[in-house]
Amino acid sequence: MATRTDAPTRREQILKEAARLFAERGFHGVGVDEIGAAVGISGPGLYRHFAGKDAMLAELLVGISEQLLTGAKRRLAEAEGVAGSGAGAEAVLDSLIEGHIDFALDDRPLITLHDRELDRLRDADRKMVRQLQRQYVELWVGVVREVYPAVAEPSARSAVHSVFGLLNSTPHLGRPGSLPGRTVTAELLHRMARGAFAAAGGE
Repeated sequence: MATRTDAPTRREQILKEAARLFAERGFHGVGVDEIGAAVGISGPGLYRHFAGKDAMLAELLVGISEQLLTGAKRRLAEAEGVAGSGAGAEAVLDSLIEGHIDFALDDRPLITLHDRELDRLRDADRKMVRQLQRQYVELWVGVVREVYPAVAEPSARSAVHSVFGLLNSTPHLGRPGSLPGRTVTAELLHRMARGAFAAAGGE
């Protein structure tokens, strides 16, 4: 989603508008016809791409969890050559924070959707989201403990969840135009995230 640079497919356009509408008005407050109208096709035409709204919601929430985990693994792999040193681990942590900030600033409707609608997923889809999220958290915990070896695993995990809460607060920061600008906001969030981890590490 936020990381794509090529033109979105029709399926991706549908998902983007569905996420926006679901976040603004709630899952049950949006009809298939309205989603179709937002992308210029008839409501029934959506069924060529998705079985229904439930399928859209599942693909949105499972999909973003997969993207976050895949992106984090990629960042770790890219830094593998230097991750053994203290400086390398610091760089990996900064890279993870940057990746999550990109998500938090560019996919704000998905954060709202996750908070409000996760329980509407089928059990299997909800379990998949939780499983992917646990893997994502544990990946971060490992990196945090490389940077701050004195931090016990439970404390590192709590710090990671706290930082996610901080970064995922972006839907509550006001309308996009009221923020100081993407670059400034991203830098502020990054400093706050590193400050939280430093505090957990006793610095």
